[in-house]
Amino acid sequence: MHEDEFWELIDRTRAAAGSDPEEHAELLVERLTQLDPDSVTDFARHFEVRCRRAYRWDVWGAAWVLLDGASDDVFDAFRCWLIGQGRKVFEGALHRDPDALAGLLEDFDPEVDGDGDDLGYAADEAYEALLGTELPDLGLPDPQDEPEGAPLDFENDRALAERFPGLWARFRG
Repeated sequence: MHEDEFWELIDRTRAAAGSDPEEHAELLVERLTQLDPDSVTDFARHFEVRCRRAYRWDVWGAAWVLLDGASDDVFDAFRCWLIGQGRKVFEGALHRDPDALAGLLEDFDPEVDGDGDDLGYAADEAYEALLGTELPDLGLPDPQDEPEGAPLDFENDRALAERFPGLWARFRG
């Protein structure tokens, strides 16, 4: 599966789900089960690579601002949700600056948005539905232990407002 196909699957299923994260995951599993197992494995690899790319302190800080706090598990789910927002939003946040999410997100409701945990398991569920077995090892190097970049003081609202002025003004101000 090529990267463009990966993003097309993400975009089509998100649009069909009306941006509801749970429905998005269900539609993604349904669509992935229509593919061959190798394509599902490729999709899982693309997803995991992006999830690891987003394992950065600045992305965690953006999640913290948007969600008014984000534990390790919440940050994992946020990274899956971020991927689920599509290439434009994901790459815009990672290539420029996570504060760019202030202009990239149309809306953000912390009660619904930010939790893409189910998206992170879509390929696993599809693979098991196809073959009745677990997804094979993706052949990726071990993930890093600590997020990339300089740690942020998540408990310091002033520092977060200075680091993420767009997000802070739009979603916390």
